Order: sequence, then structure tokens, then C-alpha cells
Amino acid sequence: MEIRKELLDELIKDYKKPEDLIGETGLLKQLTKALLERALGAELTQHLGYEKHDPAGYHSGNSRNGATPKTVKGDFGEIVVETPRDRNGSFEPQILAKHQTRFDGFDDKILSMYARGMTTREIQSHLQQMYGVEVSPTLISTVTDAVLDEVKAWQSRPLEPLYGLMFLDALYVKMRHEGRVENRAVYVALRVDLEGRKDVLGLWTSSNEGAKFWLVVLTELKNRGVKDVLIACIDGLKGFGQAIEAVFPETRVQLCIVHLVRASLNYVNWRERKQVALRSLTATDKAFAPVITVALRC
Repeated sequence: MEIRKELLDELIKDYKKPEDLIGETGLLKQLTKALLERALGAELTQHLGYEKHDPAGYHSGNSRNGATPKTVKGDFGEIVVETPRDRNGSFEPQILAKHQTRFDGFDDKILSMYARGMTTREIQSHLQQMYGVEVSPTLISTVTDAVLDEVKAWQSRPLEPLYGLMFLDALYVKMRHEGRVENRAVYVALRVDLEGRKDVLGLWTSSNEGAKFWLVVLTELKNRGVKDVLIACIDGLKGFGQAIEAVFPETRVQLCIVHLVRASLNYVNWRERKQVALRSLTATDKAFAPVITVALRC
């Protein structure tokens, strides 16, 4: 729904400096508070079945019973919202549920900063500086711990018995490990199903990439239900092909074209690299297209 220009003009007519809009007592906070309280009031009206001060409400068996202040944290910082009550205690608001003190999206910011290697104290300080919100380290730990069960369930979920194409590779990412931030190898297994859809089967971390750890990864995939892979696309890591053959002996190992072209470009003049790369990829696409097509149809 489009907001009328006249309404916006009325709201910002006294605007003089940025703090008037986004400060501690700025317009955005006031507007968020007003909208939340208005929406909560509308929800209560719908729950009761009659408007405020409607005489019919005296015979309904339930009525309004004041409001309770609640401090809510969100992208806007902190605001105190007056949440309405009903006399029977049966009102269950949806936009701001009972016992909810944080708006959706706020927890995502905590998880994002945690994933980037920030400590709970650093996250606490950052939220205070950016949003003016004071959160305890315990709250941050609660938010991050809440997703651990989901991560573990995703990492150990059952897999299909046959995959037509699987890409196996590792990338190096900065992450916190044993109290310090360091570069670690993240092992990625990406499959392409018979309809061409991509799906990440799992993520594993180690200090560096090696064929022995890939053997552990492949064994785990087999234990989770994978019985065969038609084509495994890998880089030229020493011993990688043998590790795949040990777990999936019938799998055809295909060296990644991008890795091959990248290695070949080391012997090409810098000015001619783009032209050679384009020609190489065009030629390899034509050469391997029938193989990939057959694999996806099997």
C-alpha cells in the first residue's frame, strides 16, 4: 500500500537535522512505537469482537484491561511499547507475541556477526554503537545456541542413494577456532539432481585441504545414504581421485574445467589470457556436454 505524500510531508515538516529522524527520540522510533501500539489495539478489537467504548461490549463476557509496558529491541534500537490486555487473559497478539522482546531480523544480525568471527563481547559493543541497544552476552549466546540443533540436523540429514553429478571442493575462510581467527578450509559437497537442481549436502572444516580428510567426508556421505555418484567433479588435489574410488568405485572422476583452464593460463601472456580462456571454455563445453547430459538423464 502506497503511503500518501501529504502524510509524509506532515510527518517531516519539523525535520531539521538527522537526529530528528533517526535519533533516540526521533521520528522513526516514535512512528514504530505508534504503529505497533495501533496494530496491537486493532488485534485486541478483533479478538473481543467490538470497538472500544461500544456498549455491546458490556455483555460480551470479556473486556479491555489496560496495558503493560514492554521494552522491544530491533533494528530501530529500543522502544517501550504499551501492550494491551483483556480481562480474561485470552488475548494472544500476533505482531508482537507474548514474551517476545525482539523483532525478527535482530537475531539474524547477531548470527551474522557471530559467523564472521566476532566474540559475544564484540557483538554486544557493536549493537550498542549501531542501534543503541544493550544486550547481555548471555542473550547473544542464547541466540547462537538456538540454531545449533538445526545445524546438526541439517548436517546429518539422510541423502538420496544416487546422484548424477557432484562437485567437491574446498575454500578457505577466516573463522574463529579455539579462541583465535585463522584461515581454515571449508569442504563443500554440492550435488546436481536428475532435474538439474543444486543442493549443498554438507559443510566440513579443517586446518587445510587434503585427500585424507576428503576420504572422511565421502565416507560420511555414504553412511548418510549415498550409494553411487555418476560423475564427481574435482580439482587436481593429489590423492583426491583415489579417495573417491575407495568409497565409490564406479564413480567417474572429472577434473574441473575451470581449474584446468586456470592452471593453463599460467603459461599464457597476460594480454591474451581472456581470449584463450573464452576459447578454452567454449571448446570444453562442447566436448563434455554429451557426457553431462547422459549423466543427468541416468
